[in-house]
Amino acid sequence: MYFVTPRQLIFPGDVIATTDSKVEGPVYVDNGRYRSLVVGLVEFREDGVVVVPLEGTYKPKKGDVVVGYVTDVLATGWEIDVRSFMPAYLPVSEALHRHVDLETTPLTTFLNIGDVVVAKVKDVDLTDEYPIILTLKEERVGKVESGTVVEITPVKVPRLIGKRGSMLNTLMEVGCDIIVGQNGRVWIRCRDTRDEVFLATLVRKIEAESHVMGLTDRIRAEVEKYKTQRQQGAV
Repeated sequence: MYFVTPRQLIFPGDVIATTDSKVEGPVYVDNGRYRSLVVGLVEFREDGVVVVPLEGTYKPKKGDVVVGYVTDVLATGWEIDVRSFMPAYLPVSEALHRHVDLETTPLTTFLNIGDVVVAKVKDVDLTDEYPIILTLKEERVGKVESGTVVEITPVKVPRLIGKRGSMLNTLMEVGCDIIVGQNGRVWIRCRDTRDEVFLATLVRKIEAESHVMGLTDRIRAEVEKYKTQRQQGAV
């Protein structure tokens, strides 16, 4: 038995369902009922209910696409900030497609402190000095040469993408490249910087209103209005 409705905003202690129901997420059992541990949203799925937190840190998983900042140049690679509990490590062997003589070629030739990269998490091993290992040897990853990076709370990433990519596809109708990192950093690159500003505003709106019903339709309406104004030269 459920005591909540789809997309309902809940708070710590709120009753979700009785224990004979299937509930996933940050919950606890109290007198035969599931209660929420967090501020979050309720999502109904075919096999039960999921509590999605509205706040939280990024927990890296193998295969995640992330957007990171170079924070240090090391002897055989780079330290990368990916908004996690520990910095990530990008080895030279996972960044370059050819052999480089490190004694004669400084690594700053390729990446330097402050540079932005789109990378994929190759491995996560909490026993290593650098628990998170990154790679650039995948499609659609590499050094970011231009564009805008927007940061949102990592737990809001699924809402930004939407069911079957619906929200992200709506944003991409503006005609820009968008990569959503699982760590809550969103890279946007457009031919016109005004389009980047518009999309960055929408990304922040989605983050702030992720719990509001009908958000995808309202974002779609804003995109259509913007496209019309752009065609008419109003923006």
